[in-house]
Amino acid sequence: MKPKVIIVGGGASGLAAGIQAARLGASVTILEHTARPGKKLLSTGNGKCNLTNLASPPGAYRGENPDFAKTVLEKVPVSEVLDFFKGLGVVLTDRNGYVYPNTGQASSIADALMFELDHLGITLICDCRVRGIKKDLTLMTSKGNMKGDAVILAAGSMAAPKTGSDGSGYELAAALGHTIIKPLPALVQLRCREKWYKQAAGVRTEALITLKINGKTATEDRGELQFTDYGISGIPVFQVSRFATRALDEGQDVTAELDLLPSIAEKAVEELLIDRVKHFAYRPAEEFLNGVLNQKLARILLNETGITKTAKTGEIKPAQIKKLTAAIKGLKTAVIAANSFDQAQICSGGVDTREIDPCTMESKLVKRLYFAGEILDVDGICGGYNLQWAWSSGILAGTYAGREKI
Repeated sequence: MKPKVIIVGGGASGLAAGIQAARLGASVTILEHTARPGKKLLSTGNGKCNLTNLASPPGAYRGENPDFAKTVLEKVPVSEVLDFFKGLGVVLTDRNGYVYPNTGQASSIADALMFELDHLGITLICDCRVRGIKKDLTLMTSKGNMKGDAVILAAGSMAAPKTGSDGSGYELAAALGHTIIKPLPALVQLRCREKWYKQAAGVRTEALITLKINGKTATEDRGELQFTDYGISGIPVFQVSRFATRALDEGQDVTAELDLLPSIAEKAVEELLIDRVKHFAYRPAEEFLNGVLNQKLARILLNETGITKTAKTGEIKPAQIKKLTAAIKGLKTAVIAANSFDQAQICSGGVDTREIDPCTMESKLVKRLYFAGEILDVDGICGGYNLQWAWSSGILAGTYAGREKI
């Protein structure tokens, strides 16, 4: 007899789970509380859908139990996900390890998934809110009660709520006895204390950001840094943000040091500045860093190191050169907050993975209850890793939920 699988959530992981379970012969119903499935998927990769990454850098997945994600990805690796989409008729392109649909359109991925749902006879019920789940796998919904032989909770996180991620899945999991590690914004911009950010707004520059918590280095990342009128943004900021938000939530002191010339060693920067004093002694000091750094940043750095506009470059003192060098190689800024869930791409936190079997995605507390995707305490770095997590966890959950009842 076909097992009846009910999936809560029609996002990336839920759709992948449904397809996998149906292919194994299960009768699958997907419940989506918005008007259409896959809404968040359409916005990924700036609408181009960076659906996975061929590289596997250490620390790509984070959480209280990082080995959990490692085990899941060993069960359903990148190669299997690539085959999954090729089997749906999607031609993929590799851009330095970043994998996209060749169309450059996220809608191609969403459409391919929907075509397969239709082909497999999967029932999709939209505008259906799940109000509760009993341990016998009866679901109370806005469209009546229904019972499954297996249930997959793939209800997403709290990030980007406009796409339907409202955190309701956490409540369902908690009501079934699962521990929820406090969800906080991740892959998000950081707000800083300094007033000079209004002057720097709009500047983009290559930089190395080192995040410090209570004075100790927690993590670092390099790439294009973006200055906003309230703080810092850009890929390297997103990569370190989950550590900042969790530390701030615990009341710890968070600072960032910005190396604005990461390709040049500190001693070489100092020598460069000393040489400029000699060669451009006639220039106004306010033009001292012309050709070295963005003009807006240059003015801020000169002001921070006490070099006045009225001075001549030849009047800059050795002590000021040392201070300016230190600022260029490690501009300190106090991180006071992160932007909200509205601006976050994903969350850190979620259902505690220590209560889930990483080999099957089944709950250790409720038999035949499975989890997939962002609802779990797993967050990846930028570059397709979070979608890879959605596909891998969804396919694995669908594989075991879709098997015949024992």
